[in-house]
Amino acid sequence: MTRTITAVYSSDGKAVNAYDELVSEGYPREKLYFDKRANEIKVLVPEASRPEVEEILNRHELDKVWSTPYEPQ
Repeated sequence: MTRTITAVYSSDGKAVNAYDELVSEGYPREKLYFDKRANEIKVLVPEASRPEVEEILNRHELDKVWSTPYEPQ
């Protein structure tokens, strides 16, 4: 099952660093969404990748993180 992991940051610098690390770790840009106004990153990943993604997101002092099942529109 695919999950959407959402992380919110208090500053744009933290969000940019988290996004950049996800890209450098090989997560495809088409599976990442970065809302710069809200400092929010969404990542679409298989359930098995969830712990690794959350670990990366947590390294950048996020304010809040949650995961939901991905539902295509």
